[in-house]
Amino acid sequence: MNEESEVEKLRRRYLRFAEFEAKGNSPTYWSFTTAVADNERILELLAILPKEKQQPNLLLAAVRLQYGVPKNPREFCDLVISHWDEIRTVVLNRSTQTNEPARCATLLPVMADLAQPIALLEVGTSAGLCLFPDHYAYDYGGVRLLPTDEVPPTFMCHANRRTPIPSRLPEVSWRGGIDVRPLSVSEEADMNWLRLLVWPDQTDRLDNLNQAIKVAQRNPPRIVEGDLLMNLEALASVMPADATSVVFHSATLAYLPRSERERFVSMVSALDVIWVSNEHPAVFPGISSKMRSEVPQDRFLLSVNGDPVAITGPHGQSVDWL
Repeated sequence: MNEESEVEKLRRRYLRFAEFEAKGNSPTYWSFTTAVADNERILELLAILPKEKQQPNLLLAAVRLQYGVPKNPREFCDLVISHWDEIRTVVLNRSTQTNEPARCATLLPVMADLAQPIALLEVGTSAGLCLFPDHYAYDYGGVRLLPTDEVPPTFMCHANRRTPIPSRLPEVSWRGGIDVRPLSVSEEADMNWLRLLVWPDQTDRLDNLNQAIKVAQRNPPRIVEGDLLMNLEALASVMPADATSVVFHSATLAYLPRSERERFVSMVSALDVIWVSNEHPAVFPGISSKMRSEVPQDRFLLSVNGDPVAITGPHGQSVDWL
């Protein structure tokens, strides 16, 4: 059997993105990525890039940064081919750092159930917007939670009956993050890049992002620039002793090679912390293998200290407790 070519791997990657991520969430990006999968020339151009730069979200955002949202798939493909040098430069100098604060809605049942107060350390934190679960409002369909001191974004999240929806927000006494290329909430260019990573059909999601940015700008989080494997232990060591220490991540570890993910698991397991993971089920096969049934490809698996507790929507839109 012949080994699959890089072009064919990319074709399948873009079709998977269209089918399992964009379909039903962004008709625009579904049509664009389906067209890319059918365009041999674009696939050949992408195949030359480093693997971490071949991501659909990165290509889509790079085109938007340079030329706005194309009118149709044909215009999108024409732009990519005719302006490849400019688009390639953006792709090589940027990274997919979608900072989706709505994921706090899926993390909240875990964080609010811990002994309070809690100290939060997020790896792959981007701009740190997920470090403020205590400053956002949540609507679980009949159950609403509101902070008392501000007008925050409200995250809608469908929860099944087993989900232990908290009666109050967590008390966060310390928050910090690590990112290899963090974004600053005080830099408009960084925040504009975050906005471009929100899919163009999702205006409500963009509105909530803008409100979450304002929350973070009032109290900028402590973010360390560096590799999570190199900096995790040092930052964890300064977390306050009088709080429950939580190391968490969401849609982050998929960007690491498998060997580095395994090193991370060994490292975080050796720390005196609660480890909360919210990732695609393929990221940690050892955790996924504990499930009685397969997790849908368009969902994440939420786990605590390596044990699965819920299936979640990738943008925080749902949480189904196990």
